Amino acid sequence: MKNVDRSLLMRKGMPADLGAEFTELSEERVVATLPIDERHLQPLGYLHGGVSVTLAESVASTGAWLNCEEGKTAFGTEINANHIRAKRSGSLTAVGVPVHRGRTSHVWQIEIKDEEGKLVCVSRCTVAIVDERG
Repeated sequence: MKNVDRSLLMRKGMPADLGAEFTELSEERVVATLPIDERHLQPLGYLHGGVSVTLAESVASTGAWLNCEEGKTAFGTEINANHIRAKRSGSLTAVGVPVHRGRTSHVWQIEIKDEEGKLVCVSRCTVAIVDERG
């Protein structure tokens, strides 16, 4: 696995802006948590589906990046999500695992559950493995 500077994962950007925190990082599994607050709600007061998708892609892209060889990086190219349960508050835990790890692409499966372990969203993300650019 890459030598991970954890500060890279918490620097400014969408996951950090939303309050996501990576709690487990390995080539086989990435876990991130997110406490739900008013930033994450759509106008009717429920969790916005885009928040779940952002969390899912963040987990998948990070997992793919951890599997990259030196000189390579990872970018999400396709994602789908099934929103299973509505939420107004609480917290989310996203667990991503690789389904396929190829030379030029990965596919990651992500399950997002609430604080009671109930499934909120299931997602699959395809990630391109490309050369890093300076």
